Amino acid sequence: SDIDTLVLDEADKMLNLGFKEEMTRIFDLLPEKRQNLLFSATLGKEINTITEMLLHNPVKIEIAPETENLDLIKQTGYRVTEEKKGPLLRYLIKSQNLKQVLVFTSSVHKADSVVHKLKQNGIVALALHSQKSQGARTDALRYFKSGEINVLVATDLASRGLDIPALPVVINYELPRSPKDFIHRIGRTGRAGVEGIAISFVCGE
Repeated sequence: SDIDTLVLDEADKMLNLGFKEEMTRIFDLLPEKRQNLLFSATLGKEINTITEMLLHNPVKIEIAPETENLDLIKQTGYRVTEEKKGPLLRYLIKSQNLKQVLVFTSSVHKADSVVHKLKQNGIVALALHSQKSQGARTDALRYFKSGEINVLVATDLASRGLDIPALPVVINYELPRSPKDFIHRIGRTGRAGVEGIAISFVCGE
């Protein structure tokens, strides 16, 4: 009852990343009279749904995005069939002795499946996605940053707002649907003046 300001970061992603139910529960607990502040790096159509739910006579402020500096990121693509993706991922990790790899998949199911296969092959990995509890997500990120696990397999939940200093390698196990999401994903590496590697697995489709 004491809350007078609600801040939603990456507001447009909150609904389509599976948090609608949790958000509605939070909204129902808050006082009706309050200030709502919504922030997002990309304003898509999804924002209209939240706007209708939350805002009255909103003021919209847009700041022109800075051009991403991708010069520090060495990009490589591998043309590969779907069934060869798993073996290729494991080969790259083992043959190049990769110690800290952020792998992106397009679904929760695929993230869990990739982690399962990695573990079966002796590679320490955890998944990070919306079906994990907040505690599990925090733990996975902490273990990854500290080097206790070598591979973090994530959905686009991790492509925004995730800052890991000097992250050496990002791998797109599956390509995202939009170019903006691709930029967000590979932008997790090559930060703060440190070079990084972005690898993408490319299927025929």
